[in-house]
Amino acid sequence: MASQRLRLSLVTGLCISVVACGGGGGGGSSGLPFGLAGSGNSSTPNSSASTSPTLSGTAATGAAFGGAAVTVQDQSGATVCTTQTDGQGTYRCALSAATKAPLVITAVRDDQSLYSTLANNGGTANITPLTTVIVSRLSPDGRPANLAAAIQADAGTVTDARLQQQTAALVAALKPVLDALGQATFDPITGQFSADGTGHDKVLDALLVSVRPDSGAANIEITVKGLPAGDSAAPASIIFRSSDASVPALPPGITPDQLAGLPPPPLLADLVDRLNACYRLPLSQRVTAPNDTTAVTGGPTDVIAPACRELFVGDDPAGYLHSGFGVGRDANNQGGFTSLFRPENTGRTWDRANFEFFRPNGDLALSYRATDVGDNVTFGTVTVRKVGSTLKLAGDGHVYASNVRPVFAYRDMINSPAFNSYTTGYGIPIRNRQEGGAAVFSKVIVTSPLNKVLTFIPQPGLSFLVVTRPDGTPELNNGINLRGIYENPSTPGSLASREPGIGLLDPQYTDTQISQLQDQSVWKFEFVHAKPGVPNVIQYERTLSRAATIGEIRQQPLFDLAPPMRTQLVARTNANAGLVYPANSAGQPNILDISVTGNQDAWVVPSGALAPAVLTAYGFAKSGTRFNDNIALSSTARKAVIDCSAETAGDTHCDSAAGKQYAEGTRVHYLAFEAYNARSLGITRYVLFYKQF
Repeated sequence: MASQRLRLSLVTGLCISVVACGGGGGGGSSGLPFGLAGSGNSSTPNSSASTSPTLSGTAATGAAFGGAAVTVQDQSGATVCTTQTDGQGTYRCALSAATKAPLVITAVRDDQSLYSTLANNGGTANITPLTTVIVSRLSPDGRPANLAAAIQADAGTVTDARLQQQTAALVAALKPVLDALGQATFDPITGQFSADGTGHDKVLDALLVSVRPDSGAANIEITVKGLPAGDSAAPASIIFRSSDASVPALPPGITPDQLAGLPPPPLLADLVDRLNACYRLPLSQRVTAPNDTTAVTGGPTDVIAPACRELFVGDDPAGYLHSGFGVGRDANNQGGFTSLFRPENTGRTWDRANFEFFRPNGDLALSYRATDVGDNVTFGTVTVRKVGSTLKLAGDGHVYASNVRPVFAYRDMINSPAFNSYTTGYGIPIRNRQEGGAAVFSKVIVTSPLNKVLTFIPQPGLSFLVVTRPDGTPELNNGINLRGIYENPSTPGSLASREPGIGLLDPQYTDTQISQLQDQSVWKFEFVHAKPGVPNVIQYERTLSRAATIGEIRQQPLFDLAPPMRTQLVARTNANAGLVYPANSAGQPNILDISVTGNQDAWVVPSGALAPAVLTAYGFAKSGTRFNDNIALSSTARKAVIDCSAETAGDTHCDSAAGKQYAEGTRVHYLAFEAYNARSLGITRYVLFYKQF
């Protein structure tokens, strides 16, 4: 008999456009009038040059935007240049004599796109998050990607006068930061600079910029990455629409001291180089290990290579503490920097280190990308400390793991598709720590910037704490949804009334309210221990991005199931509103094999999209106890098998006689495919087997 296989196909794509800055750079501004510095000629926007002009500039987010594909389109919509930025983010294009301004310049790398524009043929055109803001303001619908089409329809969309007006408005809004950094002559588009952390580039280092188009305009936020006054202090920022008549100014009072510790790109590059030097070493040279092919357990004293030990403050991994873990790896692959203890991470490469924010003690939170030898890509954050002229790994010092990340989801009701929906909010994964089989926490109280206090409690069989309703009833989720609506506006009723367990706020936020939330919002966690007499522990977390509005989500392509897979899933789950396992047998093992018939790929990843990084199965044991089993997915994986994993000795959803197989009567209720980008944004497609009516 065939095994109990769940066959699934998923198309995944990046579901929000967030342009963010950080890293480094430098050089001086030209000091010429906004929009005119370095222009190739003095022709009108519709004229063509008599000689072949040249276009050049720097693409940077602070850090160089190296390896990006650059495309230049002219007034006719024709592509007049394609090239690539070098390692320093610079590019150069020789334009034909027939090129007609205005020009739109796009730089694309992975899931991130930056934009710029010129009213003249040739000259200097930098491509940065700030130039993307200007392009968004000039584009009639706020979408930077649509400016080229708008110019094709009306060349007057971009003129010298309009470009100067929008540039001057943005520069005026940034004046407190420009004054603090001594950049009074800052010119975002035409000011020549290098991505080295000085001059023009230091302005990019100091700012986080987000541009998020929705149906009629773009929501824009500019955040100052200054040293905060304390753990609970929110950063200075401005939030506005691309269609607003004016750009609000950053608050006054930003001082040079608040920005004095901005790390230049060479400092970040040095840290990356040292990490790569450590990970180039074979396993047995990095840590205490009998060979180079088998993962080992160990602690900080087992890190033996000087190149690895010297990464940490004091050249000693023993002082590192991050989200409740020190350096090491246990039998469950738990710990800090577990990758040091695993052979598949030999040759792991680290790159794209990006400064995100200061901690109150002056430590720096950095984001990064890491790629192992199998091309499996992960994004994460580390906390480092500047020691002399070097960055050292310090950790956030938190006793417990606490995290907040923006999430949005498409809820695919495969057995009742009229009720497909969108939700958006924050995931708040709090590990259900155990000691001797008992929960360490009685509850965790989370004070959010949403004027709401959330209480999380442990539940048997779940690896994470779940949020409670106002009456104390637990829900099967580890976060909160600000807003949820049906995909089809004609679907009667409300998502909140039919799905009371998905953590929707009451009353829900509107898209306008969500758009006013800060990217770097601050959340307070208070850990209350189950054991009497143990004092509460308080920690603060800062997000890297806010939740998306539904309007923003609707502008993005979402995952989808291949039609044959949808047909198979409906056939397998429709009768029981889930995948219910029969009695186990040698000929029909109860495994969760997510692959297409014939062991073919179960999901696809289109070009430019992030691959799912985690796959989780949620369900119930025959007794009714909830469970969740998950597996980490490599970026190249297109099918997977999820092992049944008992959370506690009393967990009955696994067959105790059959190892990692599911017990008779266990029901898989739904699946969740999750991807994460560099901004810690979680993108989920839920494949839900139960029905709505």
